[in-house]
Amino acid sequence: MKKILAIDVGGTKLIYALINEKGEFLTGVNRIPTPKNIEELKSLFKKIILENEQEIDMTAFATAGAVNITNTAVKSSTPNLPVGYNNIDFSQLSIKPVYVENDANAAAWAEYKLGAAKGDDNTITVTLGTGVGGGIIIEGKLLRGKSGRAGEVGSMKINGRGRICTCGRKDCWESYASGTGLKKTAYETALYDEIFNESIYKNKKPEEITTYDIIDGVNFNDEYSKKVFEIWKKDLITGLINLVDIFDTESIIISGGLGKFINASEAQEVINSEIVTGEVKVRLANMGNYAGMIGAALLAYEKFS
Repeated sequence: MKKILAIDVGGTKLIYALINEKGEFLTGVNRIPTPKNIEELKSLFKKIILENEQEIDMTAFATAGAVNITNTAVKSSTPNLPVGYNNIDFSQLSIKPVYVENDANAAAWAEYKLGAAKGDDNTITVTLGTGVGGGIIIEGKLLRGKSGRAGEVGSMKINGRGRICTCGRKDCWESYASGTGLKKTAYETALYDEIFNESIYKNKKPEEITTYDIIDGVNFNDEYSKKVFEIWKKDLITGLINLVDIFDTESIIISGGLGKFINASEAQEVINSEIVTGEVKVRLANMGNYAGMIGAALLAYEKFS
């Protein structure tokens, strides 16, 4: 049995555990606040690895940001992590092999090997959170591209409404289909649609309305909230249709905090009514909050064994 130290690096917290080559947890999951200083973060990485180095076979990181083709460093902007994060050579953190992968790619691999996409050699996992992440698997292989940065689905351009994305460009899919996009849609609808005047939130400032407000409003049958949510779902499905038409996948897996509010069978019906490729299955992810750790561990095992 192989022992893999799996570490998931987030902007607010870092979680880690020992996992075997089957994706099974050998220890409980530890949680530590993510340091805001790059030297402190590197020291924390080394401390965690050193404490486990004698009994593990390798270390696997799941992290925000696009990872280079050799899986040794993060090479894209990671504003939620300390300045200098992109300069870390993860391979130098341990005397044992170290593997690093984008967290959305890692989660997609976990869903493919063990979760909702098991048995589908052509599948895409889309993660809906503050942003939009994606992992694309074609013919049983993770699509990484010439530089390792393939699968940045949130940056796909759609025919939107001129919305500025966090990257500075206009009409990236992420600026519509993410949690941030839902909040922006709520703001714009409150400003320009009279339906807001009859809403349960009419006494709130438009900029104060949150994604949670919209979800709660839908449950309370609030017409404004329902309209906002329908606009958001339409923007989401537009991107999913594009992905299926381009990659001709067997399945689309919806993950992330907002994923649980999607009716998968309803989305599947709409997508299949519009795509020009073969029918696709739409499923909700089932690997949970630790999918990134599990996927990174499985990928590391495949690379180093």
